[in-house]
Amino acid sequence: MRVRFYGTRGSIATPGQATVRYGGNTSCVTVRSDSGALVLLDIGTGAAVLGRELMASGGALRGHILIGHTHWDHIQGLPFFAPLFVPGNEWHIYAPRGLRQTVHDTLAGQMQHAYFPIDLDQMGANIHYHDLVEGTLQIEDIAVTAQYLNHPALTLGYRLEADGACVVYATDHEPHSRPLAENPGPIDGQDRRHADFLTGADLVIHDAQYLASEYASKVGWGHSTIEYAIAVARFAGAKRLALTHHDPQRTDDALDELIAGIRSSDDGGDRTGDGARRLEIFAAAEGQEIELHGDALQSTVVEFSAETVVTQALVESAVLVALTTPDRIQALTKALEDEQVRTIVAPIAEAARAAAAERPSLLILEDTGVGAAEATAREVRAFDPNISVMLISAGDDRNGAAGVLFDDWLTEPFSSSYARARLRAALMRRACRWSRADLPIDEVPRLAALRGLQILDTLPEERFDRITRLAAAHFDVPVALISLVDENRQWFKSTCGIEANETPRDESFCAHAVLSRQPLIVPDTLLDARFAENPIVTDMPRVRFYAGYPLFVADGHCIGTLCILDTRPRDLSEQELARLGDLAELARAELERMALVTQP
Repeated sequence: MRVRFYGTRGSIATPGQATVRYGGNTSCVTVRSDSGALVLLDIGTGAAVLGRELMASGGALRGHILIGHTHWDHIQGLPFFAPLFVPGNEWHIYAPRGLRQTVHDTLAGQMQHAYFPIDLDQMGANIHYHDLVEGTLQIEDIAVTAQYLNHPALTLGYRLEADGACVVYATDHEPHSRPLAENPGPIDGQDRRHADFLTGADLVIHDAQYLASEYASKVGWGHSTIEYAIAVARFAGAKRLALTHHDPQRTDDALDELIAGIRSSDDGGDRTGDGARRLEIFAAAEGQEIELHGDALQSTVVEFSAETVVTQALVESAVLVALTTPDRIQALTKALEDEQVRTIVAPIAEAARAAAAERPSLLILEDTGVGAAEATAREVRAFDPNISVMLISAGDDRNGAAGVLFDDWLTEPFSSSYARARLRAALMRRACRWSRADLPIDEVPRLAALRGLQILDTLPEERFDRITRLAAAHFDVPVALISLVDENRQWFKSTCGIEANETPRDESFCAHAVLSRQPLIVPDTLLDARFAENPIVTDMPRVRFYAGYPLFVADGHCIGTLCILDTRPRDLSEQELARLGDLAELARAELERMALVTQP
């Protein structure tokens, strides 16, 4: 991969004599794979120069723009990026998705007539907008992993892998543990998760706006110190670290002095005392180009798509606030109100009971110093490990049990905008825990085969109901279904244990079995990223176990399943799976008889 810097400055563009060598433009970096796939990381003012270069190259242009977040210094080059105005060009723009506002909505805001003479939809290129959450996506031959960073606006970092090489772009990001910003020490909790995101990268491009000595007056602004960036990159085993998002007041000479100081603190040589390769550290400069030749991909394991649809169930999710301090309650409920999130307030003594009744997406507790938050978190996790738990604290101790009990921390003091971003990120992570099944490659003939049976919306029949009764009794489960997956729904030819006769296809476990054409067993839905936030898991009938056996018709198309559901986690032995297959064969035989009857 080839990486080139077009903008390395943070907060505001600062052209001038003191910023000639490292550049005065705000964030913009290009990454090209060996096949020619082009990705822009942010589209700050540096994109104007890039746009002119691309236009000079001639021909139709196609590319992808990954925006970390939509603060002005990261998007201000968009209206001046010439390739977006040329008919025939094709561009894809990706950015974090909010609960209610899309990428298009946000970008259109900076180009309203009060700010710019041309609106977003008047650009001539064919532009596609992609709303992202934390997860993975494929951009041509580049595998991309997106992970939330710690910033007052909802922000994603990006890990790009292609041609055996890996680049991680992480700006803007503030250490989760504030002491790490000033005195790098043990890296754990959310900071360990951030370091894992950088693991083994050939190049890390990391926010490094401040020095540790400057950080005390910048707490909550959402940026890293140089010392922190170096510490996490070393911990992650990265090969090179490009310090970027330079403070607008930091001159070229000051940057030279900083880098010289960093290098003089090392012992010299290519390797450390334990034989590990030494981290190469430099300050990113406009015009600088780096070619990467990696030996192997260092993929992080993420099981969900970054383009997962933000469902109405997520938009309507609730947050349970169980605090004792009135000022904290007021600050948090105001932040949630601004995000238009339904908020439930309960005393901490009643928090576990309220969580069991309301099933919120997020529970917010506070550190009272007497262990009440820890006890409540343990109790909640015992009955629903999928409820995210955030701790509000005046301190910053994340070691030991706290690192396991709490998913996130909000450390005082914090601004309203910072609290909103942290709450939004905590909620948005849950969007990734419900995946819709993709369409099978034979979807059109499969639907034709299903509809050719003329069975959809027919009345119940004893020959099918007998099978679901046997399945429910044999496996000792409350629900058994013969489910047929139609275009936009799954329709039940037979039900035992529920009264519904259909549900949306988006909620269908059976659609996943139809896609794979293999038996599907989900021992515990709350521990499976595909189903944990599915409405039939979070609401009635609160499915915790699913097993579905595919039903095929004579032409080989899979039209549905015989499935069993339980409200408790469990598993199936090989022998039990074989018995489920036997019952599925009985259902298939009845479907075949129906096909013979309905043939002209």
